[in-house]
Amino acid sequence: MTKEKLLLLDGNSLAYRAFFALPLLTNDSGVHTNAVYGFTTMLQKILEEEKPTKMLVAFDAGKTTFRHESYGEYKGGRQKTPPELSEQFPYLRKLIDAYQIKRYEKELYEADDIIGTLAKQAESENMDVIIVSGDKDLTQLATDKVTVYITRKGMTDIEKYTPSHIEEKYGLSPLQIIDMKGLMGDTSDNIPGVPGVGEKTAIKLLKEYGSVEALYEQIDDMKKSKMKEKLVENEEQAKMSKKLATIFTEAPIDISLEDLNYPGPNEEEVLNVWQELSFKSLIEKSDFQMEEKETAELVFDIVTDVTPDMLKDVMAVHVELENEHYHTCRILGLGFTDGTKNFYISFEDMKNNETIKNWLEDESKIKYMSDSKAAQAILNRINIELRGVDFDLVLATYIVNPAVSGDDLATLAKEYGYSDVQANETIYGKGAKWTVPAMEVLAEHVCRKAFAIWSLQPVVEEKLKENEQFDLYHNLELPLASILGIMESEGVKVNISTLEKMGGELEQKISALEKEIYELAGEKFNINSPKQLGVILFEKLGLPVVKKTKTGYSTAADVLEKLQSEHKIVKYILDYRQLAKLQSTYIEGLIKEVHSDDSKVHTRFQQALTATGRLSSTDPNLQNIPIRLEEGRKIRQAFVPSKEGWVLFAADYSQIELRVLAHMSKDENLVDAFIQGMDIHTRTAMDVFHVSEEDVTANMRRAAKAVNFGIVYGISDYGLSQNLDITRKEAGEFIDKYLQSFPGVKEYMDRIVQEAKLNGFVTTILNRRRYLPDITSRNFNLRSFAERTAMNTPIQGSAADIIKKAMIDMDARLKQEGLQTKMLLQVHDELIFEAPKEEIEILERIVPEVMEHAIELAVPLKVDFSYGHTWYDAK
Repeated sequence: MTKEKLLLLDGNSLAYRAFFALPLLTNDSGVHTNAVYGFTTMLQKILEEEKPTKMLVAFDAGKTTFRHESYGEYKGGRQKTPPELSEQFPYLRKLIDAYQIKRYEKELYEADDIIGTLAKQAESENMDVIIVSGDKDLTQLATDKVTVYITRKGMTDIEKYTPSHIEEKYGLSPLQIIDMKGLMGDTSDNIPGVPGVGEKTAIKLLKEYGSVEALYEQIDDMKKSKMKEKLVENEEQAKMSKKLATIFTEAPIDISLEDLNYPGPNEEEVLNVWQELSFKSLIEKSDFQMEEKETAELVFDIVTDVTPDMLKDVMAVHVELENEHYHTCRILGLGFTDGTKNFYISFEDMKNNETIKNWLEDESKIKYMSDSKAAQAILNRINIELRGVDFDLVLATYIVNPAVSGDDLATLAKEYGYSDVQANETIYGKGAKWTVPAMEVLAEHVCRKAFAIWSLQPVVEEKLKENEQFDLYHNLELPLASILGIMESEGVKVNISTLEKMGGELEQKISALEKEIYELAGEKFNINSPKQLGVILFEKLGLPVVKKTKTGYSTAADVLEKLQSEHKIVKYILDYRQLAKLQSTYIEGLIKEVHSDDSKVHTRFQQALTATGRLSSTDPNLQNIPIRLEEGRKIRQAFVPSKEGWVLFAADYSQIELRVLAHMSKDENLVDAFIQGMDIHTRTAMDVFHVSEEDVTANMRRAAKAVNFGIVYGISDYGLSQNLDITRKEAGEFIDKYLQSFPGVKEYMDRIVQEAKLNGFVTTILNRRRYLPDITSRNFNLRSFAERTAMNTPIQGSAADIIKKAMIDMDARLKQEGLQTKMLLQVHDELIFEAPKEEIEILERIVPEVMEHAIELAVPLKVDFSYGHTWYDAK
């Protein structure tokens, strides 16, 4: 028969020790996890080495204990638990439960007392006992049967306290540890002890007298000294301190040793907790197995025809795509469910099915989907206009928390505790092994996705309502998805011959730059090799070394920019790099993305990606076409209308982020400048430099512009000094003057950071949230970044809200006016339309009218517009 072994863990102490031993870690949702991670690594090691038969994790029940009756200041000096640790205790308890370890706490008693009581009971029954803590107070419990493990630097470095080890280390018995604490006190528990008595003195006294009581019985025989005076003066305090330090081994606990049997971990539950907390390294190293749990049975049919009676007024429908490139990929099939009946139909069978087409196009038939924009764009290719979408899982979960994202429906579902749908990788394989599975497997997977959407719809919508974000989702993002889908399907025409001509011109310029660089270097070399370039610049030409990397000299852009005045070659290299990138990324890259059937590019707008709510685009990325270089701006000459006699019409918001800042900060000077219609950079220069409008110089306005836009991003004195090429001190003084001139802006920045610390997130005008888990971090860099993000996100995000609302209003207005004009692109604060020339006069009237009144602010919104035969001409 295996001998019983009891393992007792001090939950609070170990959590604190792990928290302060490890750097702050967060999972994908922004929850701090370092304390749980450290606790887990310690637990794994102990379990592997000790193989206990019984276990308990003891926790403190609250701040007040029976010890406070005798000393109200007990533990009074302790700092408040950091919020980054507090938020981890629920996950720690969840982890302990997953390991199937009993946990316990008792009102008015500490974890130490619970541990001491159970250790004593177990010892009386001849069990071996191991106590694990980060607190040396528990070493007083050590006996021949009880060993106390104390964690040291990390969580897996452990010192084992037995009576012999305590004798060797201190020259004391375990029970004398209590006397030592009584004499020297304990600052962590606010036990006073005797002033002036430290560990060495306490040990010396105990070796001579044996205990606190014996010391005071013989105090009169002690030689006169300052130490004796302190001992006499603090006799009651010393005895009280010993009492406070004594672990109570007869606590009235209502848990017995029989309750502590340890069956081992529920491996699946532990893995689930690890996945939730993003403990990837633990998962990879572990030999824990997910129980081969079958997903809940789902009854489904594979059909070749769909009749009207099969399609209900409200259904979840999932369009399964071959890959994420929905403008070019195949539809593999559709899954439908009404929560009771589930069926799958292949693309071949559905594409000519009039019943399905009519249902998908019927506005009155409510559809729940996962990515309605992708579905709309791909269905549009087979002449189906998707209408009536009332739920979009991707958008809804993105709005609840933009930090949680995933291309896979299974990933999103797991965030809400739904696991009856498998990851695409499991079904299709990965990389070169990707393949469409057998019909039965594919059909079940697609039907499971549809059923997941149906099941999650009420859960996610309830969360949106709880966060007061349902309007943002239902009235802004959901209708916008439909508009973006149409825009993507429409695409933008690109003149390939224009791009090819530009490519030829760039090749000539790049070739000329190469020759100049080789001539100045005195030899040919690979300009694109940082190593070879470093040798030329810093060894052969002797330029001063600005920065070194592990592999040699740094030739990064910021380094080269600082060296421009040192040698002519540097400017040529910077120009070469810019033109080479234009050629490869934007000329050759764009040509590859033009569809041969319509000579258009069909970008994909990423609506559920950025943390601020801004749209981004991909394949191709039309938001990143560089416009600072004239050669970059000229790329827009290749974007043309799709019809003869039409033009491109561009409208963009003027200084929208600064206007949002004025609205949010309510700074009187900033608001007044916009209401008066003044040039904001000139007005800023006037206020900061204390000059009249006519005395504002070009350099003053440039500096004002840099700080105006920089302040929105929480710019530092260092950042501004780099922008303006001035000293850090000058930049700091400039920022101080700015904030003095616009006190409302300073108040806003301070207020928004405090709100973020209080709530854990910031919001935009339309209540879009961004969570900031690092806002209370002890790490200065992490905290500073979170504070800058807190200042910037409501401004950037509100600007995103405004232009999205403008797109919805603009779409409605174009339909109301019965115009042929089409909205093609959204790029940052700009909307691009194509229109027949005869509608331009109407657009000049209605576009600014709609965009300037998308959302009413405390200051007017202003829209600039122009038009031309190309996108370049329209600017």
